[in-house]
Amino acid sequence: MADARIVVLGAGPAGAATALGLRRLGYAVTVVSDWRRFAAIEGVSQRVLDGLRHAGLGAALAQATTSAARQVQWNGQQLRLNQECLLDRQRFDRALRDDLRRAGVEVIEGRVREVLREGGHRVRLDDGQVLRGDFLVEARGRQAPLAEGRLRGPETVSLLNLWQGAPGPAASAVESLADGWAWMARLADGRCYWQVTLDAGTASLPGKAQLAAYCAERRRASAQVLALFDEQALAPAQVYARSSTATLAYACAGDDWLRVGDAAMAVDPLSGNGIFQSLSSALQAPVVINTLLRRPEHAALAQRFHQTRIEQLFLRFARIGRDFYAQEQLRASAAFWAARRAWPDAQPVHAQAAWGAVTLERRPVLREDFVEEAEVVVTADQPLGVWHLHGVELAPVVRGVRAGLSLHELLRDRSAQQQAMVRRWLLEQGCV
Repeated sequence: MADARIVVLGAGPAGAATALGLRRLGYAVTVVSDWRRFAAIEGVSQRVLDGLRHAGLGAALAQATTSAARQVQWNGQQLRLNQECLLDRQRFDRALRDDLRRAGVEVIEGRVREVLREGGHRVRLDDGQVLRGDFLVEARGRQAPLAEGRLRGPETVSLLNLWQGAPGPAASAVESLADGWAWMARLADGRCYWQVTLDAGTASLPGKAQLAAYCAERRRASAQVLALFDEQALAPAQVYARSSTATLAYACAGDDWLRVGDAAMAVDPLSGNGIFQSLSSALQAPVVINTLLRRPEHAALAQRFHQTRIEQLFLRFARIGRDFYAQEQLRASAAFWAARRAWPDAQPVHAQAAWGAVTLERRPVLREDFVEEAEVVVTADQPLGVWHLHGVELAPVVRGVRAGLSLHELLRDRSAQQQAMVRRWLLEQGCV
């Protein structure tokens, strides 16, 4: 179905990366997206910039130009941790749309009212416009309709506060609190942001009319706020409440639909950058969709590939967040911290290598533009398997080493750099 009509709901990082990848594969793609309803900024790391570059989102990448000194108050310690780039999300979202239009993707700005299955997918917008697609990509983030059956972490809510302060050097900070934690940032033009993240079930929050005063009172009690902002930070500001509960959809792929980004898995904001997570879950999507449409006989393989990688990404980010929470030992017994320092499980982020546990198995892999099956090396730290390392297929190497062959014999036709990479990888797996 090379002429399939593909509709992507959502033009955030995940939706945009998926749409661009599909366009490169020759598909006609229509993206539907509503505008962000409130101003926000987001701190991003170098790996986010690398992900945007890899996805071809050049205009969006250009928005990550504001570096900010970052301070951390955690477990009773005051730390200065390098810098992070601050993104104005409204400008960033506009740049994503510009990237899509330049690539020949049709972008429709509007709110989706309903999606029906009628010989494909029928999408009706608020203005009455109706779109039809053979394939649907759900990329509306946390606003996407809930999937049937989901894994949920501790129920969490974030209160974002915005106000205008005096211009000054861009800066950001994060601090732990008795019942949660707060992230804050100031742009050079004086726009200020403070977000507190709390347990949705146990936080004693006032009614909507009193939220601004409640948040202002909490800011007045923070030494970090007093150090970062001017006196305007002590007054009530605009407040937006939003869920930040970690969630994983149990079904992220079907024969003619796919979930990507936060619509598939949304992690706790402490676990890592949301944009990086969205990109990570979406970069594989175009090849998965291409397989579903052009090689339907491999549909089950493609769906398994997408689902297992979404699940592994989710667990990795969730465990990173768990370990950050566990570092706050001074508050370990408080309800907020106790619930999060042990979720989702006790498995380490990086499992200890064991050469005896390394196995060879057939698993789905990405081969050029399709999902196919190949023999991969499964390790403690890579449960989905590793197929290639810098262009070297690893399964024959592992089999040869176990048969007593030397690396020189196995890699004689490879470059010195490739040989060094494989040798280092074998040592990391405990092969001595």
